[in-house]
Amino acid sequence: MPLSDREKRLLDEMEAALLTEDPRLVSAMSATPMAPSRTRLVRGAAFLAVGVVTLFTGLVLQITPVGILGFIIALSGVIYAISSFSALPGSPASGSKRKKSTNTMKARMDKRWDSRGRE
Repeated sequence: MPLSDREKRLLDEMEAALLTEDPRLVSAMSATPMAPSRTRLVRGAAFLAVGVVTLFTGLVLQITPVGILGFIIALSGVIYAISSFSALPGSPASGSKRKKSTNTMKARMDKRWDSRGRE
């Protein structure tokens, strides 16, 4: 069902109010997703390599804290590199849970919108 002229006008007013109240939110929501940073991926791979070398050094020298430190460094490198992919709004890695909750929220908002005249 299309919106009436009054509803369209109210929606435009709400959009203008949001733009004046929180311009950073509007710019973040309307921004196009950017490609993952190559430098972020390279830094993550470097951390991963240093972490693996540290991990194996700890294993060879049989020094457990060094091995644990290497594992933490390698894990940090992987997380650092992957975070550039999951930060994208349209990426599948960031979407499944968020889409489910958004659909639920959308269904609730639609239900409230449909029942607005009855209350």
